[in-house]
Amino acid sequence: MAARKDGIPEPVAVAGEQPGWAQELLEHLRPAGRDVRRVVDWLAGTVHGAVALWDDTGTLVAGTGPAVDENLVTDVTSGRIASAAWEDGGRHLRLVKVGHPARTWALAVSRNAPFDRRSADVVTHTVQVIELLLTAGETTAAGQRLRRASADLRLAILQLLMVEDTVAARRVAAGLWPGLLEADTACVYVVESEPARRDRLAEECLDTTEEGALVVRCPAMDGHVIVVSPRETTAGDLKSLVERHPDTFLGGSVRQSLARTATAYGQAVSALAVAHFRPDKTAVYAERTHPERLMDPAALRGWTARLLGPLDTVPHHTRAELLATTRLGLEFTAVNTAKILGVSRNTVRARMERVENMLGTDFDDVTARAVVHLALHTQFNLQDIQVGSASEASSAPVLAPLVSGPAVRAWAGELLERLDRDTRPLRRTLRTWIAAGGNAERAAQLLGVHAQTVREHVRSAEPVLERQLLAAGTDLYEVVLAHLALGDLETPVFAGFVSTPPPG
Repeated sequence: MAARKDGIPEPVAVAGEQPGWAQELLEHLRPAGRDVRRVVDWLAGTVHGAVALWDDTGTLVAGTGPAVDENLVTDVTSGRIASAAWEDGGRHLRLVKVGHPARTWALAVSRNAPFDRRSADVVTHTVQVIELLLTAGETTAAGQRLRRASADLRLAILQLLMVEDTVAARRVAAGLWPGLLEADTACVYVVESEPARRDRLAEECLDTTEEGALVVRCPAMDGHVIVVSPRETTAGDLKSLVERHPDTFLGGSVRQSLARTATAYGQAVSALAVAHFRPDKTAVYAERTHPERLMDPAALRGWTARLLGPLDTVPHHTRAELLATTRLGLEFTAVNTAKILGVSRNTVRARMERVENMLGTDFDDVTARAVVHLALHTQFNLQDIQVGSASEASSAPVLAPLVSGPAVRAWAGELLERLDRDTRPLRRTLRTWIAAGGNAERAAQLLGVHAQTVREHVRSAEPVLERQLLAAGTDLYEVVLAHLALGDLETPVFAGFVSTPPPG
């Protein structure tokens, strides 16, 4: 053999014979055949002997023999000698150094017959092939490590954005992806496929966006890829990707500030649910009327300040941590929230239990979750509205007048009346299911029907209301507020917080 420019040996014909073994050896360099163990087995069969390959720790990597003195193997792998040949009890042995990018390995070959020119050539060129395979493997492994590290960094950036730490997120991103988060606003997209295809989908998203977007394998949902992008063209690029693949769906948010990445993510997930019913398999979150926008902003801010007031007693950084965790915890399960934040689920539960205790409520109550979600959403989105004084904050209206104003009631009536068009009692089932804490079994007992009937009714209400209900989140909480506005559900009680207007 001679070496080509790319380092792969070329077969050289030996006088009087065709280099058949060389052609076979070259086959092991094809992408489908690159396996060091197979090469070692091939060598053993070709030279009619026993072959073994050891790494620099003395660990047998491939082959089944021959037995060689450990000190001699160490001499080769340490570089003290390059090769050795000897005869032992009628067996002829050769020990050869195998070069590796990171360390040296040792190949031992044993034959009953002496090594002739052919067998010696086979061993020499097999060592070259093994070296090439080990080098390629090291390069591949290094590439995989780099991709994993990049993916971990992208996830870390997303987690920082989810808890509104945009300064740290930009600092992490700047060194590796300059300009990625320089814009003040971005859209969030969620691309869904089968979990088995998710890694390939993520790579395609990176290629499609030309690394001009933050592409993250969702830590909570196995089939989801999250894309955060400031570019206007990203939506079209991702739509084209979805068109090319069956059983792939796309949901997108409206443009939000980077600090509102968590809100944008919730919008994208909500739009993704709608995308499953669309012929083009894509949907962008519709800027529909939200109930809090129909309430007096200053009064809503004052009510929010009173409801969340108990949290003002803890240090600022602890308060921010509790609020960020609770915001996500009300949107997702504890397990998924933990994955998104990069903490344990016990940490998530402990933080939310602390908030429950401080507010004097129970998050098992769906209406309580909806009310706290409203307060957290208001606090974040109405930060520019200030309450004039402590007395104004303390005299701010309670929830009932806020949600029962004419504009809110009109919105709630229009929303829930859609359910009345169905011949089934969807509205009654949904109201009972919410009152039962979203538990289908308890709701079924109250209604005198089967639990599966309850689930089917709730599931049927989703496309009618254009909102996800079985998955807790903003969509469900808006429907809860609609029921509260019409007086169809009782307003939850919070310890130390007046739930009804004072007399007079």
